[in-house]
Amino acid sequence: MFIGIYKTLMTLAFPVLKATYIKKRKKAGKEDLARFNERLAQYKRPRPEGKLYWMHGASVGEAVSMLPLIDRLLQENPDLSILVTTGTKTSAEIMRKRLPERAFHQYIPFDVPAFAKRLIKHFRPDAVMWFESELWPALLSEVKNAKIPLILVNGRISDKSFQDWKKFKPMAKELLSCFTYCLGQSEQDKNRLTILGAPKVGCVGNLKYAGMPLPIDENKLAALKEAIGDRPVFFISSTHHDEEEQLALYQTLMKENVPNVLTIVAPRHPTRGPALARMYASRMFNTALRSKEEPITPETDIYVADTIGEMGLWYALAQVSFVGGSLIPHGGQNFMEAARDKNAVIVGPNMQNFVDMMNRARYHDAVLQMNSAQGVMDEAIELLQQPALLQERQQKAYDWAAKEGAVLEATINVLNKVLKK
Repeated sequence: MFIGIYKTLMTLAFPVLKATYIKKRKKAGKEDLARFNERLAQYKRPRPEGKLYWMHGASVGEAVSMLPLIDRLLQENPDLSILVTTGTKTSAEIMRKRLPERAFHQYIPFDVPAFAKRLIKHFRPDAVMWFESELWPALLSEVKNAKIPLILVNGRISDKSFQDWKKFKPMAKELLSCFTYCLGQSEQDKNRLTILGAPKVGCVGNLKYAGMPLPIDENKLAALKEAIGDRPVFFISSTHHDEEEQLALYQTLMKENVPNVLTIVAPRHPTRGPALARMYASRMFNTALRSKEEPITPETDIYVADTIGEMGLWYALAQVSFVGGSLIPHGGQNFMEAARDKNAVIVGPNMQNFVDMMNRARYHDAVLQMNSAQGVMDEAIELLQQPALLQERQQKAYDWAAKEGAVLEATINVLNKVLKK
């Protein structure tokens, strides 16, 4: 009943939304105007021959978590193609660079019944895998109505979402009934999905732990290594507003205590790069900006890496990485990539978005969690001053990351069973 009412309201309201909310998004640069037809499910790309799976994930993190699974599924099924949908320009750009042959990206349409039907009619997917904590009623119900297997992969129900959904449990149950099978990313998520009414639920671990190595342009890496030489490298990764300023207060200590150190800063949103370069320069640090192709010289203190798709370079160059979103109440960012690249890993106090990952990493002593920006910088300085301690922390992080990678095989086994392969 709830889904039917929602679909009727969305159909009636969409012309108004298009003239107001969506128009505002276009003006703000949040929509890809060259491909806006895809948001209306007016797809120009033809359906490939053979079997087709459709995978959806809204955020960059969810989209990237698909990549190892996409790679394995394509290896095991020569006649398979994979459609990947996301909703943001950043995730579309990353998918353009990282999707393998026989996988392609399109934008997800707005959650209007006619658009959902149009997508399904055009691409005729054989199965749908939803990597998304947000559940879109029109899209999900139309997949169910088309009798297409629909699997929630790496499902996450946050504390807030769980409390909100419990107030509307019949709605949650109706939505979750669209899924053939739900895979929670932790036992807590599995239990929450069960409580909310999902009919078939399992858990094999968090697929984000199985990520593929980040892409690296070997020519760029070689050029950067030549420019940096044997300088120690501290990487400040995936930072949000105010975190860089907090850390900058103690950057002089880093410079004084770790001779010739280079600090690389990669903000979560690259558009903030120029402002960060100005901030560091105003504090009298010799600063270079990646997007302006400013070189790293022996005098460079701070290198602001404000580009998309080059994170693999920075983790490959660093010995110690601080992963942001954790000095502010954002809830943290995924630190698995840093560990997988054998960096000693430091995070701040706010890791609410990665409770399960933190518990598992702490069990293996694979991550250092500090309570303040000063604590982060003090720990980074100590690690870079003590080679034996640094090597120990790097190895522990790497060993834990390698162990967690087994979740990919378990996920493949579940999908094959559900899809009766």
